[in-house]
Amino acid sequence: MNTQDRIQQIISDYPVGLFMKGTAQFPTCGFSSQAIQVLKACGINSVHTINVLEDEAIREGIKVFSNWPTIPQLYVNGEFIGGLDIMMEMYHSGELQQIFANVVS
Repeated sequence: MNTQDRIQQIISDYPVGLFMKGTAQFPTCGFSSQAIQVLKACGINSVHTINVLEDEAIREGIKVFSNWPTIPQLYVNGEFIGGLDIMMEMYHSGELQQIFANVVS
């Protein structure tokens, strides 16, 4: 299975997926840590995280897959939501909470 297929499989298998540096318990960059905090503030306590530092192919492949240059990247119900900046904007406007209203975490 090639990298793009692996990414698609991950996104399809989990209602909420965050491609990040580190893990939810131990984020290794400030942006990833903030992304986890935003998810928790939305009541999402069960998020599937993908540590891009463990797999260089995934780390580079996710940028191509989403056509988005930065990590972290959030996917909900198979749909790319965005990076931390988009997550923050959507959180402050209430849009992110609305998206999660239809997700079982």
